[in-house]
Amino acid sequence: MTPPSSRRVILGLGCDRDTPAATIDTAILQALASVGLTPAHVQAAASIDKKSDEVGLLDVCARYGWDCAWYSAAQLKHVAVPNPSAVVMKYVGTPSVGEAAAILRAGGSMDDLLVEKYKYRGADGKHATVSICKIAPQMQ
Repeated sequence: MTPPSSRRVILGLGCDRDTPAATIDTAILQALASVGLTPAHVQAAASIDKKSDEVGLLDVCARYGWDCAWYSAAQLKHVAVPNPSAVVMKYVGTPSVGEAAAILRAGGSMDDLLVEKYKYRGADGKHATVSICKIAPQMQ
């Protein structure tokens, strides 16, 4: 059963290089649960184009049937976010990946973020971040 459109969301995803799908999946499930949502509420995902070959991200999106949009650093760096990071800027050329990608894909603003930047470190030592954004009415 598909949730009502008012509860449909976009995930913005980020991770260390070579992060296993299990770590990314755990981060997603925990972030969703923190706001009372499940994978069934997710319409799609988004990330930076530099992660478009990231096997763990691709595996998780494929398993859930989520289309994932890939944005360039140039596209992401112009999106206002609540948690910009100088470290992220240094390594990928934008101060935000997950928050900016979720906002861009959802057609909203930082006010539409249900989860700003959920950080998770797996037992493997790899990091994953998840941002959750409500979909703007014009995008539904």
